[in-house]
Amino acid sequence: MNENDKNKEKKENIREMGSVVTESEGITLHLITIIGQIEGHSLLPDTQKTTKYEHILPALVAIEEDERADGLLVLLNTVGGDVEAGLAIAEMISGMTTPTVSLVLGGGHSIGIPIAVSCGVSFIAPSATMTVHPVRTSGTVLGVPQAFRGLEKMQDRINRFVVGHSHITTEKLVSLMMNTRELVTDVGTVLDGHEAVSCGLIDKLGSLSDAIGALKGAVRLMRGERA
Repeated sequence: MNENDKNKEKKENIREMGSVVTESEGITLHLITIIGQIEGHSLLPDTQKTTKYEHILPALVAIEEDERADGLLVLLNTVGGDVEAGLAIAEMISGMTTPTVSLVLGGGHSIGIPIAVSCGVSFIAPSATMTVHPVRTSGTVLGVPQAFRGLEKMQDRINRFVVGHSHITTEKLVSLMMNTRELVTDVGTVLDGHEAVSCGLIDKLGSLSDAIGALKGAVRLMRGERA
């Protein structure tokens, strides 16, 4: 593949999937973006920016199996979206042997939280926010105990994942989700960057250079080199 073809492929990847590959200091990094609303089994309107899980999952497999891929950087600016799609992406990332780092920019709300904490190291910009709230559903809901028990079990799955991949406790996470004094028409809590780190949800405050530096450090550590 000549240089023109490589540039064309790179532009196409950015346009279609928000992904790019960078090479510097002998390290090849892959970037994936989680933006807008995470789309699940139903198509969202063309007017909405979406992240399609059927695009992200194969891309993650390709990165994990690519011997040239040294690390993965995940950039998030998402309002959340489909719970199962978001959890699927988070589980895939957490199961990778390729070093991973996430960076929350703008927002990493709702089901975006498990994706943010799924990486080996998580960063958040000081100006970014994360909304922690219980599972919600729309449409017709049967008013029977089994329906509410189903929502509880879904919430338990999310809580276990977040607690298992961050430094927040279950008690603290639940208290943030069930806060009734902050959101006008909902329960939950909006955390800024400092608060997200302070409560143990995210590892570090930082910018793009911090995230890339940490990822390159993890790659060098895996190689047995000096960081």
